[in-house]
Amino acid sequence: MKHRLSHMKIKYIYQQLISHISIIVVAFAVLSLMFGQYMESLVYKNKAEELISYGENILNDVSRSYGYGTDELNEYRHVLAGRQIQYHIFNKSSEITFSSGGLITLKLTDEEWNDIKKGVTVIKNQEYRRFDQGVTFVLLPYFQNDKFIGGILLTSPISGSREMISEINRYLFYTVLIALVVSILLSWFLSKFHVNRIKRIQEATSLVAAGDYSVQIPSSNFDEIGELAEDFNKMVEKLNTSNDEIESLENRRRQFMADVSHELRTPLTTISGVIEGIRNDMIPEVEKEKGINLVSKETKRLIRLVNENLDYEKIRSNQVKLFKENIQLFEVLDVIKDQLDILAEDKNNTIIVEVNDDVFIYADYDRLTQIIINITKNSIQFTENGTIWLRGRAEPNEIVIEIEDTGIGMDPAQIQNIWRRFYKADISRTTNPYGEFGLGLSIVQQLVSMHEGHIEVTSREGQGTKFTIHFPYKSKEE
Repeated sequence: MKHRLSHMKIKYIYQQLISHISIIVVAFAVLSLMFGQYMESLVYKNKAEELISYGENILNDVSRSYGYGTDELNEYRHVLAGRQIQYHIFNKSSEITFSSGGLITLKLTDEEWNDIKKGVTVIKNQEYRRFDQGVTFVLLPYFQNDKFIGGILLTSPISGSREMISEINRYLFYTVLIALVVSILLSWFLSKFHVNRIKRIQEATSLVAAGDYSVQIPSSNFDEIGELAEDFNKMVEKLNTSNDEIESLENRRRQFMADVSHELRTPLTTISGVIEGIRNDMIPEVEKEKGINLVSKETKRLIRLVNENLDYEKIRSNQVKLFKENIQLFEVLDVIKDQLDILAEDKNNTIIVEVNDDVFIYADYDRLTQIIINITKNSIQFTENGTIWLRGRAEPNEIVIEIEDTGIGMDPAQIQNIWRRFYKADISRTTNPYGEFGLGLSIVQQLVSMHEGHIEVTSREGQGTKFTIHFPYKSKEE
């Protein structure tokens, strides 16, 4: 039984209704009680003030001497009888000198006598029982020449006051009942409205959990539920983007594994074949040197591949630290030209350096060299019988390096893809021994970003390609 109760669900709309109705009922109960008490007190207060007013008028209008005029007193008796008010005049010895009816002996407490002798008006309100019935009564002292000579007692049955209070309470009950019904209806509609909004989010969440990242729900800044819906839509958009990226990464991973398998198998097969041929004397002496050179070249190719992968992973995981210094740009470009001249001559290319001696760049020497060599090798690979320019210049807020070639170029639509880790713009380029998997340019972009710079590419098919690198300017003093 306990287990079943622990899993019992209460719908949110019922929770809302219960909470709203509970608050409304408690609020109305408290307000009704306070209002009822206030009205009851007000009725008795008005009754007491009425009695005091009549008592003062009687004392003022009747004879100023101690002997009261009977005609005036009888006139007041007839007037007040219609209002169920009786009055009794007494002297300082508590003897009744005139009574409008019903009272023979005055019964006052010592406290009441002391108060009226001091000139204090005594009021007894609500269900104060005296004279064999519940009454409201007022004692007014009478002084003549500052001397206490008696007073007047006015009484009124509480039944009339109770009837008025009952009437007020009845109207109050009807008012509270109507207000409660209206409040419950409003609470129902509001709860239903908000529950429907939450239900839409719940249904959308179920769709997302099932793998549908295209769902969107109405949002607004009206309240927290609207903001929640807006945040939900943003979350779904990010999930959709992440899902696309995951699918793209998975496709690229498969392509990468296929490329690795192919590219590693080819040089390893070549190396294994040459070594087996030399071991079994299947290669003539005159060809052995050529075979050894081939093994050396394929080994270096594998080493470059492994190093590029290691470099990329280090950069991606923030394991690479830069040691920046002010470097003469001409020296860097001239050294790179000397290193790559032989490679360029193999394809009948010419490398030209254009930079002033006074241009300095604030960068990590090894990583700067790696950036320029990667791009320059890429230019050499896709240029034949052409020219490759290595330029550098100082702008007001930056140092600009340009590597431009007259090679085969590429479709401008492919430019944004060349930075992707595994992208190959042309399948024929897989013969490139300097970045078969597109890792070189991906590494270049990462290294430029680490220098707080950026890189741009412009290219047209058959007209060549230009890489423009922007580095933040730093003076020698820095």
